[in-house]
Amino acid sequence: MKISQYYAADGSTKVALVREGKLYPLLFEGDMIDLIKRGLDIVHDNQGYLPSEVSFAPAVSKPSKIIALGLNYKDHADESKGAVPENPLVFAKFPNSLIGHMGTITWSPRITRKVDYEAELAVVIGRETKNCPPDKALDSVFGYTCANDVSARDLQFGDGQWVRGKSLDTFCPLGPWIVTADELPDPNNLKISCRLNGQTMQESNTSNMIFGVTDIISFLSRHFTLYPGDVILTGTPSGVGAFRKPSIYLRDGDEVNIEIQGIGTLSNFCEETG
Repeated sequence: MKISQYYAADGSTKVALVREGKLYPLLFEGDMIDLIKRGLDIVHDNQGYLPSEVSFAPAVSKPSKIIALGLNYKDHADESKGAVPENPLVFAKFPNSLIGHMGTITWSPRITRKVDYEAELAVVIGRETKNCPPDKALDSVFGYTCANDVSARDLQFGDGQWVRGKSLDTFCPLGPWIVTADELPDPNNLKISCRLNGQTMQESNTSNMIFGVTDIISFLSRHFTLYPGDVILTGTPSGVGAFRKPSIYLRDGDEVNIEIQGIGTLSNFCEETG
């Protein structure tokens, strides 16, 4: 099942079932996290909308946490000349960074001039989870979606820690929808890619992750409680712009597409503001 969020005319967030290329609004009041807590036994409207007729919200708009992993693909660790981590390397992105499919990634050159893309599989937690063993970890997953861990490299590397450079407004596109866990029984074997203006920049498979989804959830849950709607970004493969020779950074007018097998394509445009 594919479940999406979009903005209604009054600015509220609506949840819809995605079926045969259309969005069918669910007949209940609430957002994606309310749906996750309530369960999927919900009736939908018979009036469907084409994707072009709606403004997509982030797949999850108000998570208690966005948890991200660094250097979780060996080839990315190698290209960045970073040591392969012995445990998941964890950092945070703030919820203000979230935007949806077809939303605009924006930044000011007064703040950053080195904005980079990172294709990532995102895990959406479905229930409160603490001290979860790896063999039970997938039971905690509501579903999966595409993410772009947009990064201001000059801030990230200049600060010596990553939160500011990862958390600027619009720096976490998420969507276009969530595919429920039952449709993706093996999240550790999905093709993942990033295209910049139609050119493939990243191309890999989640089987190349150092820490798979079950190990990530188990590890995180031993350190802090995971709540319904929490989002986990599982790391990016090689091919990011910062470590290319010469480096390639996002520019005004660019289009970035993150595609993951079994989920779909998350598309966003770029705008440099004053």
